[in-house]
Amino acid sequence: MNQITPKSRSHLINAYNQMMQTIRTAFDASESVEMSLQKALDMAKQQAIHLGEITVEEAHEVSEFVKRDINDAAEYMLETSSDLGDWLMLDIEVLERKVIDMFLSVADRTRIELEALKQHNREVSLYYSGEITGPGTLKCTQCGKCIPFLTTSHIEVCKVCGNNSFQRAEKHKDCKGQ
Repeated sequence: MNQITPKSRSHLINAYNQMMQTIRTAFDASESVEMSLQKALDMAKQQAIHLGEITVEEAHEVSEFVKRDINDAAEYMLETSSDLGDWLMLDIEVLERKVIDMFLSVADRTRIELEALKQHNREVSLYYSGEITGPGTLKCTQCGKCIPFLTTSHIEVCKVCGNNSFQRAEKHKDCKGQ
């Protein structure tokens, strides 16, 4: 993983959001069985590279962030039968409607793919400082501090303990009183 500099953060965040939009558009434009998440993600990477928005290396890195976030959301919805609002642990009304619509569309489509593949085993996904993440709440793996992300953002080290690894917070119980 490359360390993201402050200068590159905004263009990578923009690339993440653009890739999400491209994936959503690909799903919306395709027949239900002909478009997979991987195929849509590959299209999004190629479009970002073609438009000169990011390098090949950056496209790969950002696409991994997008894939991780979409899979986490879809697996949560599959395992818990809960909606995206519970996974995000944020009030959906405060999020940008465009971002939430992208996540709803893509995560729901991915959930359908996961159900079709009958993926039951979920590995705990770790998030690291220096990476980009979509909206939601992350919890420090060392001190348990919950950090809400209202939009696509750069992950900083934990301001409480300096740790650099996080995981998605599980429901509201993980972050009560914070």
